Amino acid sequence: MTTAPTAPALDTTAPEPQHVRCTLTINTQERVFDIEPWTTLLDLLREHCQLTGTKKGCDHGQCGACTALVDGQRINTCLALAASYDGSSITTIEGLASADELHPMQQAFIDHDAFQCGYCTPGQICSAVGMLAEGHAHDVADIREAMSGNVCRCGAYPNIVQAIVEVSRSRDRSHEKKDRS
Repeated sequence: MTTAPTAPALDTTAPEPQHVRCTLTINTQERVFDIEPWTTLLDLLREHCQLTGTKKGCDHGQCGACTALVDGQRINTCLALAASYDGSSITTIEGLASADELHPMQQAFIDHDAFQCGYCTPGQICSAVGMLAEGHAHDVADIREAMSGNVCRCGAYPNIVQAIVEVSRSRDRSHEKKDRS
């Protein structure tokens, strides 16, 4: 009886995945990461940095819970590959406040009760800070449009808009004082 030749045994040990090195300044601290190329900025922040304020909501860029600031611009971190931002400055909700006081937007959210369950709040605040820095908030309609990428399932939108309007007006007043001096 003749036996059929046997196939060589398959190597079941997978090679170590390729890693990439990237340097990011996260909340003013420069850090170097050795990560898999498909690591999202959201996963890097939450899993590698333990910065859990940035939330994973839909994981498809549709809810805004993962919003953070990259070089001052708001992005959905769930859609951003971390290695693509090598050399960038990232600001999360944890990096907005100073050691002594809350960021004005954080304080305005508290003052206007602009949250209910709080899950979307970090993304809402980061998005609002970025929106004001972009200079797109000229009136309530502009604010609503510019914030439309951030979903609040609890429906705190009126209070969120009030908080943003307060900070926007306060910034406008401080700019006017600087212009006069």
